[in-house]
Amino acid sequence: MAEDRRGQRPARGGSGASRRGPSGGEPSRGRGAPSRGGQQGGKPTGGKPTGGKPTGGKPTGGKPIGGKPTGGKPTGGKPAGGRSGGRPSDGRKPSGSQQRAFRPRAEERPRTADQAAYDGPDLPEGITGAELDHGVRAQLKGLPEKLAARVARHLAAAGMYIDENPELAYQHALAARARASRIAVVREAAGESAYAAGHYAEALAELRAAKRMNGATDYLPIMADCHRALGNPEQAIKLAKSPSVANFSSEAKAEMTLVEAGARRDMGQLDAALRTLELAPLTSKSRAPWVVRLRYAYADTLEAAGREADALAWFHRTHAIDSEELTDAAARADLLERRQD
Repeated sequence: MAEDRRGQRPARGGSGASRRGPSGGEPSRGRGAPSRGGQQGGKPTGGKPTGGKPTGGKPTGGKPIGGKPTGGKPTGGKPAGGRSGGRPSDGRKPSGSQQRAFRPRAEERPRTADQAAYDGPDLPEGITGAELDHGVRAQLKGLPEKLAARVARHLAAAGMYIDENPELAYQHALAARARASRIAVVREAAGESAYAAGHYAEALAELRAAKRMNGATDYLPIMADCHRALGNPEQAIKLAKSPSVANFSSEAKAEMTLVEAGARRDMGQLDAALRTLELAPLTSKSRAPWVVRLRYAYADTLEAAGREADALAWFHRTHAIDSEELTDAAARADLLERRQD
């Protein structure tokens, strides 16, 4: 979005594989390689060999000069039609075996987008799939053993890369999805890694699919933020008002609050955004990341509303509990102090 969304974007939640430590799985190989075709060339048009039995007894040099007698295979050379395997000189269409002879080998043909996604990136050494949470591995048990192992390795790789290289994590998740698209945890991993990589439309589609499969509501904050990123703040607010949000954990509620407040800001409703944040536990004694991010979003919105003194106070309160430096609250506070001097 145009404004700085640090501290407002929801953390990747859900029960997905991509949040359970390293995950793996490499997409299966492409759609099988076509056959290499038959023999090159058609039948030669030549007739009988020029040689035969010499008169007067046995031949003097073994085989006849022209090769085997009529009815046998030719000893070599090009067919009379010209180029081997090409169109005969009389204009007739080449036979099926001739056409197949010119097909490039499988390794020479470029991979389609679907095949490339199915192949996926190389799996990192040491990834076995055992890194996945037990619940994730349980969902893969319905697959054939080798297929389940491959999908698990791609999911594990997606989880390993999602923070440092989200695009690579997304490619691993796509490889797992290409092999097991009907398993909810696979679609969830694809959705979370797509979100991390900034592919919001794809993330929304994948998480919707996962929600249809398992009925989980853990994905709602991410889905709402995808709507916001795609320019649909009204849909984000609609999801934020879902009845299931009342049953969320404190952290998940905070994530949804951040998205709703951000959507209000997108619509120019700064006062509504402030009211939304004020209903959250801003004064919680917890130093958990979700409290840090709530305070930061509140300070940022106060500054946007022109309440710089209040914003300065909340940037200081954010920095006081931000031991991991998740935000730039200290720098923002310093900037406001210099502006007021």
